[in-house]
Amino acid sequence: MERKKILLRLDPVVHDALARWASDELRSTNSQIEFLLRRALSEAGRLPDGVGRMRPRGRPRKAPEDGTDQEEEEEERVDGDAGEAG
Repeated sequence: MERKKILLRLDPVVHDALARWASDELRSTNSQIEFLLRRALSEAGRLPDGVGRMRPRGRPRKAPEDGTDQEEEEEERVDGDAGEAG
């Protein structure tokens, strides 16, 4: 499904604050806006059923060279089973 493109006019101070917040959370400004809109829709009970998931934060991971399924690795990290320090 193709993503919709919109023009958004913001006060420069609001944009700067939003860009800093996005950077702190390892998101692009665009992703931060979408994250906040989804959260607001959800809290208002207006998020449609079947809405797609957002991409995870940060830079996309490189595909593993050993043939391991990347989604399984991501699920393990989310569940806390992998990469935990002793």
